[in-house]
Amino acid sequence: MDIKMVLLTCLSAYALGSVTTSVWAGKIFHGVDVREHGSGNAGATNTIRVLGWWTGIPVLIIDIAKGWLAAILPVLFSIAEPGSPAEIQLQILAGIIAITGHIFPVFAGFRGGKGVATTFGVLLAISPFVTISCLVVFLVVLLITGYVSVSSMSAGISFPVFVFALYDSSPLVLNIFSVLIAVAILFTHRSNIRKLRKGEENRFIWKRRDKKN
Repeated sequence: MDIKMVLLTCLSAYALGSVTTSVWAGKIFHGVDVREHGSGNAGATNTIRVLGWWTGIPVLIIDIAKGWLAAILPVLFSIAEPGSPAEIQLQILAGIIAITGHIFPVFAGFRGGKGVATTFGVLLAISPFVTISCLVVFLVVLLITGYVSVSSMSAGISFPVFVFALYDSSPLVLNIFSVLIAVAILFTHRSNIRKLRKGEENRFIWKRRDKKN
């Protein structure tokens, strides 16, 4: 295994994760830092809430795409044998680094988002079927509760459940990664959990809201 290529992959994954789409789009097209409005989160949901769908949807797509691309880098660079445990391990490593970059982006003062969309992109690259199953959980919970935070946490928790249930012999590293993803999503949503307990969490509004809201 080429250590230089592994390092290049890690650096590239972090750089991709650090592309703070919501902050850049807000400042370039609206003169607004989304982190200073709404929930204060530099993610697609808050972008939609503060700046509307026309800005939020591209942000969502790019945040997913950067996670997917980061997890595909080990494949593109042909660092390990295709389909081997080593390749899966490198994909997971690159994915974790990209998610970390999204949460702590070097290009935006290390103040990023919660990493849900980027995590979705990473998981889509590593395990598409399980990830689509988690997306179904997200949408069902969102339709029932109206809370994006609850939907994200539910989807995150369902990921290791699906991995253990749908794979007869999934790699150990994937099992561990799936549990870590669930824990990480719960951790990054701890402020939302506090708001939910106090009844202060905002429901998702299926229409454009103005900046005052």
